This record gives sequence, C-alpha cells and structure tokens, in this order.
Amino acid sequence: MVLRSGCKFGPVLVWFRLGYVVLLWLCVTHLRCARAETKTVVQKDAEFDVTYNDTVTSDNQTIYAFNHTVSRNKTEGVRVTVDVLSEGAESSPILFVVRQKQAVLSFQVPLILRGLYQRKYPYAHVGRTLCQPPTRSLTETQYFFVDVSTLSSLGTHYQLRISRVDSFTLHTDKKFSFTASPSQPQYFKYVFPDGVDTVIVKVNSEMTFPCSVMSIQDIQCPVYDLDNNVAFIGMYQTMTKTAAITVQRKDFPSNSFYVVVVVKTEDEACGGPLRFYPLRPDELIDAGNRSKTLDVVVSPAISSDVYVMGMLFCLGIFLSFYLLTFLVACVENKRSVDRPTVVYRKPGVTPVSPYEYGSFVDNASTLSSEAITDSIASDANYRYMGQETLKRRPFLTAIHHVAIRIERSLESVAGRSRQESLSSIEEDDYDTLADIDSDKNIVRTKKYLCVSDLARKDKRVLSKKYQIYFWNIVTIGVFYALPVIQLVITYQTVVNVTGNQDICYYNFLCAHPLGNLSAFNNILSNLGYVMLGLLFLLIVLQRDIIHSRALDRNDLNALECGIPKHFGLFYAMGTALMMEGLLSACYHVCPNYTNFQFDTSFMYMIAGLCVLKLYQKRHPDINASAYTAYACLAAVIFFSVLGVVFGKGNMVFWIVFSVLHILATMLLSTQLYYMGRWRLNSGILRRIVYVIYTDCIRQCSGPMYIDRMVLLVMGNIVNWSLAAYGLLKTPNDFASYLLAIAICNLLLYFAFYIIMKLRSGERIQCMAMVCILFTAVVWGFALFFFFQGLSTWQKTPAESREHNRDCIVLSFFDDHDIWHFLSSIAMFGSFLVLLTMDDDLDNVQRDKIFVF
Repeated sequence: MVLRSGCKFGPVLVWFRLGYVVLLWLCVTHLRCARAETKTVVQKDAEFDVTYNDTVTSDNQTIYAFNHTVSRNKTEGVRVTVDVLSEGAESSPILFVVRQKQAVLSFQVPLILRGLYQRKYPYAHVGRTLCQPPTRSLTETQYFFVDVSTLSSLGTHYQLRISRVDSFTLHTDKKFSFTASPSQPQYFKYVFPDGVDTVIVKVNSEMTFPCSVMSIQDIQCPVYDLDNNVAFIGMYQTMTKTAAITVQRKDFPSNSFYVVVVVKTEDEACGGPLRFYPLRPDELIDAGNRSKTLDVVVSPAISSDVYVMGMLFCLGIFLSFYLLTFLVACVENKRSVDRPTVVYRKPGVTPVSPYEYGSFVDNASTLSSEAITDSIASDANYRYMGQETLKRRPFLTAIHHVAIRIERSLESVAGRSRQESLSSIEEDDYDTLADIDSDKNIVRTKKYLCVSDLARKDKRVLSKKYQIYFWNIVTIGVFYALPVIQLVITYQTVVNVTGNQDICYYNFLCAHPLGNLSAFNNILSNLGYVMLGLLFLLIVLQRDIIHSRALDRNDLNALECGIPKHFGLFYAMGTALMMEGLLSACYHVCPNYTNFQFDTSFMYMIAGLCVLKLYQKRHPDINASAYTAYACLAAVIFFSVLGVVFGKGNMVFWIVFSVLHILATMLLSTQLYYMGRWRLNSGILRRIVYVIYTDCIRQCSGPMYIDRMVLLVMGNIVNWSLAAYGLLKTPNDFASYLLAIAICNLLLYFAFYIIMKLRSGERIQCMAMVCILFTAVVWGFALFFFFQGLSTWQKTPAESREHNRDCIVLSFFDDHDIWHFLSSIAMFGSFLVLLTMDDDLDNVQRDKIFVF
C-alpha cells in the first residue's frame, strides 16, 4: 500500500517543490529590485582643482562628470587624488571607477598592496594619473567620469580632487623633481625629438630607501603603475639612489614613451631589512611614511659616429702592437743574419763550441797547423775572444784552448764527461731497465742539478708531449665555448622579452646597445685578448720555425745550449688568452653571479699554464703531462662552480675546501722538493715518521735542497694563510677568491725564479727587462681601473647601480673597458716575459745552467 500510494502521489510532490523554488526566486528578485529602486545615483558636473568632500554608503552612488580640452600639440596629464577620512574603512573600502574614452581605471580606497609573503599594507591616501589616449584632431574635448560607490551601509567620508599636471611632458636634458609613494605613483611622457634615435633616462634620489622601480612603457592604456603590476610590460629596474635605462626609438612606434616611477611597499628587493611577520594571515601592517623625492632627466645617447670611433680606437690600439712586433722582428732578423753559427763539421768529429774551445785538440793529429789556426779563427768569431784578437793571435789562442782542455780533463776524472751527462747515452751502458731507474734516482737527487741532468729525454718525444697541451686546450675551448654562447644568448633574449633589467649587472650609465646586445662596448673591449693572443701565437710560431731550422742545420747552440725549447705550452697560453677574451665577452653579454665562472675559467687556465711553463724551463723531463695538468685545472673549475652554488655562508663547504687546499699544497710541496722521486702508498706515513726521526730528532740536519725548501716554506705560508682567510671570512665571491690563490702562487714562483736566476750569475737581457718593466707598469694601471667597481653582483641590482659611472673614454668606454684593454696588454707582456727572460742563456751549455 505505501509503495502504491508513493507512486501515485510522487509527480504531485515534484511539481509542488518546483513551484516553491520558483516562488522563492520571485521573492528574492522582487526584494533586489525594491532595494535597487531605493539606491540613489547622483551625477555632478565637476571641475578641475576643486576638492570635493562627500560621504558614500551602499544606498547612494555619486558620479562626477569632467570635461577638458585636449590639444594634439600639447600634452597635459590628469591626476586623481583621493583621501578616506573615516576610521575602520579597511573592512568596507570605497570603489572608485574612472571611465574614459578608451580606458577604465578602477581602484579601492584604502588601497591594499601586498609585499613579500603576501603581507598587506593599507593606504588611505591614493593618487593616480590618468592615461592620455591619442587624439587625431588638432583640439578635442574629452569627457570622463568618476564613479564612487561602496557596499558598506555605514557612511564613509572621503575627499576627491582632480587636477592637471602641467609638467607631464619631459624635456631633453632638463631635470624634473617629483615625489612618489606606493599609493601615489608618478609617470611622465617623453617624445623623441627630431634627429634623436636613442636616449638615456636617468632617475636619481638622495634617499637610499624606500626601494623604488623605474619603468619604461609604451603609450597605451592602462598604464601599469602599481607595485604589483609594474613588471607586466615594458622595461624596468629597481633602484635605491640611481637608475638608468637606454631607450631606442625603434622600440616605440609612437615615437614616445612613459617614464613610470613606483615606490615599493617593502625594501627587500633593494637589499633592505626584512620586516616582521604579521601575527595573523589577514593582519594589516602599517606601512608608515614611504614617500620618496626623486628627479628624472632624459639625455640623448651617443650617435653612430661615436660607435665608429670606439671601434677604430679599439682596433688601432691593438694593431699598433702588430706593427711594433713587425719592426722588432725585422731588427732581430737582421742581427741573426749577421751572426754566424757553429755547426757540426762531420759525424765523429766534435765541434768547436764557445765553452769547450779545446775540443779541437782531440783531432789535432789529423789536422795541419794552418787548418787548426783557421778553424780556431773562424769558429771563435762567434764568442768571447773577438774577431780581431783571434785573427791576430792564433798561436796564443791555440795555447789557451789547450790549457782549458787539460783543466777540463782533470775535472772529468771524478765524474762523467759532459757528453755522457747529455742524452748521448748508449744502451750498452745499462744492463736492465732497473739500472736506468736507479741512475735517474741518483741524478735527480744530486744536491746541485744542471739543466742537462733534467733534459735527457728525446727531444722529439718531449715536443709531442708538450704539443698535447695546445691540442687539448683547443678541444676544451670549443666544447666549453659553444654552450656558453648558447646560454648567454638565452639570457639576452630573456632580458629583451621580459624587460627585467635586474637580471644583468651592467654599468647602466655607460651601456651602449647595438642590435640585441645591451652593452656592446663591454663586449668590444675584450677584442684585445683575442688579437694579442693571436699575435703571441705568431711570435711563438716564428721562434718555433727559427729553432726548427737551426736543428735542421745542426746548429750547436740549438742542440746543446740554452734552455730546451719546447713551444707547446706557449701555444696553449696564447690560445687560452684568446679564449679568455671570447668567454669574457660572453660573460659581459649579461653579467651576473651565475655565469661569472665563464669569465674566470680560462684565467685559472692561464695561471696554471704560466706556472707549468716556469717549471718546465728548468725541469723539461719531469714536468706534468697535459692530461694531469688539465685534470687538476678541471678540479679547480669544479670547486669554483660548487663555491658559487654552495659557498655563500656555508661553513661546511669552506671547511672541506680549506682542508683540501692545505692537503693539496703539502702534496705538491713534497712532489717539488723530491723531484717526483717519492711514492704515495700505504707506507707513506711510516716513511714520514722515519724522516722526522732521523733528520729532526736523532740528529738536527738542515735540508739538503735549501733553495727549494725556502720556496716551498713560503708557498705553504701563503697558501695556509689564504685558506685561513677563506675559512674565517667566507667571502661571497668564491671565484675571485680562487683566482687570487692562483695568482698569488704564480707571483711567488715568478719572484723566486727571478731571484734564483740572478743568484746563479745569469742576467736579464735588454728586451726581457723592457718587457718586465712595461708589464709591471701596465698591471699597476690595470688593477687601478679594476678596483673601481662599477657594478657588483654580490649585492642586489639596485645596490649595484649605486656604483655606476659615466663613460670616461670617447663617451664610449668606461673604467671596466679600460681594465679590459690594459689587462689584455699586461697578459700579453707577461707572456713575452716568459718567452724572453732566458734568452741570455741561448749561448750557454746546459751543463752550466743551474736548476732551481
């Protein structure tokens, strides 16, 4: 029965419920219409520069109607200023809607702006500038309306004022001052004058805080002039005391743009302190007084003629080095043509050399007296005795050589002869490979070593070994540079598309764009590294060719005199200098902390190669292989990347790095002191304890190699001090700290080399001395410009811009560009020093050249 009745009356209940819903909807609609009929809408004809005091509730709405004449030849801004005078208006704000011909602007008062972590700041005083739609007629009357409404049933008292902004248009090279706050942003219009295609907009303030934003926007509505939307369009950058943006006409079809200045609600973006957290998520924070006085000036940028002059200036400086090098090469070539050479006469006959004049006595039995005299006279023209002396006194000269030969023979009784100490060792002199190793140990552990002791390996093998340095660095450079170029192009594209100029740390007061590049002058100034690196490669190639020709004609000086000439490391140094220029240019496409290692990676390479070249000069047989050297440099670059990512304030990283730094210094010191004649294995601790017991405890004996010990002790003091400094100070710029370690070690070893060279009775020739003095002076000036600090990514972009300065050379190059010029010249000079500093030994036999 229940089921049947339910089925019978079910449709009736459904229609009853539907009717109830319809009736309820009609009642609600009727109530809304009745309420709307009770709401009063009042429209008033209003005037400019009149303050209107009124009260608004949910029952009334006020519309203020304004009209003004707009002229195509004169632009005037219109500004709306609103104050809410009632207390507790945050819970029921007033809505202001400004209706214009082509735009609608709406905002509530109190204006709620959000900061970091969505903290809310209310502003009861609001001022906004209306955008100006373009007009085609000469004069036009435009109307706009201000609607004032609220949903609060309680009356809210407010003040409204509409005023004209007479100084709405900025003029070229004319400063204009104004005041802005987070709720009262300001913007002004600038029109490109005829003949000006690029301008620099500069905004300055005497106040560091509050933090502000300067934006460049196209002439369109709406204008984004609040902290929460200023980054939506155009170009923008944060600022404390200064900001500068270069604007090009081609980016603005209307030949005009807006300069918008917004004061931020918080200062964290500019490096200011982080304010307290609100107690409740919906709590409103009093922002306080955040008004800021600023001034803006728009100046024409440089013309295309300045670009051309800058390029010609850059090319002229470095091409002059090519010209000077060509002149010096011509002079040296003329001298080398006039200088005779000493060659082997025939196999089996020992040649006459400058240091063993008595060698001809061995063959005296096969030569006539006239042949002996002629041979002495002709060969001795090359050295010491002088041409006239040998020609006038051949008999006395022969007696002199005989005496020298007898003395040399007596000295050779206690040891090997010179010929045996060089690479002319027969295989029959050794029974097994172990004997050769034993002989190597004996030679390298002598108290006083000569270059001949460490130049016993085959020259062709060593030459191929050191050529690997060049080919490896070319390979490294190609595979390193390609992704770097791709990455910086992406950076530049992001900057151009988003307009966020806080991404890159330029010197904005001297950043000259060209095409899509924002700072072409900083890229152009790196040309010196490439051109001078190429010039150094040409100089090394010339020396390499001259040396090869001397070897082909069996020149005695090339075979047995001077420092062994291996040019692979020099080629690698020149290539590294060119790569430094390329990667430095890539870094300056968009300089920031994430790609700074691009600028420093090949600086590590250059420092390491210079140290290796200094060591190779006196230790050609035991210098590190290319694979080992580049593996160590790769480890350095790896730590550089880790330092950039994790090094800032991370004490664990600094402890690990300092420990590894000290251990690496100790291992390298041991390697250098024992000339590689030690082994790192399980017995190393036992051998260390034994050496300490025998040399320090059992008997106090001094070090066997005093000079090496002095160098290594000083090196350990310097490196341990740098490790302690890093552990205590934890510098933010880890890449520069790591580079400072490399440079300090290079300078220490170079100073030791020069001192030991002079102590050994060697001298520095005129050309090398000129290079040393010139390089030292240039390095001094270069470091002066380097430490000017035009920008720094260790701070926020706004703080970095406080260090920006104007151009100082040709209105095109700044201080950092001058650093690029001078440092490239100084590096080139440093390479020349390494290339020429031992030219005085080219005529000295290798068994007379000391190792240190």
